[in-house]
Amino acid sequence: MTNGTRSLELSFHHEETVILPADPATVFAFADDHRNLAGHMKKNSIMMAGGKFTTDVDDAHGKALGSHIRMRGHVLGIRLEVDEVVTERDPPTHKAWATVGTPKLIVIGHYKMAFDIEPATEGSVFRVSIHYELPERNKWIGTRLGKGYARWCVRQVTGDVQRHFTAS
Repeated sequence: MTNGTRSLELSFHHEETVILPADPATVFAFADDHRNLAGHMKKNSIMMAGGKFTTDVDDAHGKALGSHIRMRGHVLGIRLEVDEVVTERDPPTHKAWATVGTPKLIVIGHYKMAFDIEPATEGSVFRVSIHYELPERNKWIGTRLGKGYARWCVRQVTGDVQRHFTAS
C-alpha cells in the first residue's frame, strides 16, 4: 500500500494514446490540474445516466504527492462519491492517482488512473490509463458495464486534453 491506497495490482485495464502539438512540460501543466481531466464528470451524459459530479481538490490543488481529489454526485438518484490521492508525480512525464477508502460507485470499484507524456517529433505523446476492480457490491453490474465505462472515461480525458491543444 502506498499513501493508504490499495494494492496497485488491479484486475482490469484500459488505455488510450493521442499525439498533441505541444511540448511535454506544457501538456503536463494542463493535465496536472485535475479539473481539466474531470470535465466529463461535470456534464449530464448517457454514460453518467443523466447524473454529474462535482470535483473538489485540497489546498495543493491535486498537484502534490498525497493530494486528495474528491468527487461527489448523484446517478439515478443514488449518491456516489470517491476519494482519490495522488500517488505518483514526476513532472513533466508522469502522474498517477488512486482511490482511497471505499469508493461509492456503481460500475467500477477501486481504481488507479495515470497519464504519461513522452516527447514526439512535433509535440508529445499523451497516454491515459485506468486499472480497476469491479465494484464490491453488485459485481454483476461491473461485469456488464465496467469495461465500457472505463473506455469512455479514458477517451473523455484524452479527448478533453486533445481538444484543448488543437482548438483554433
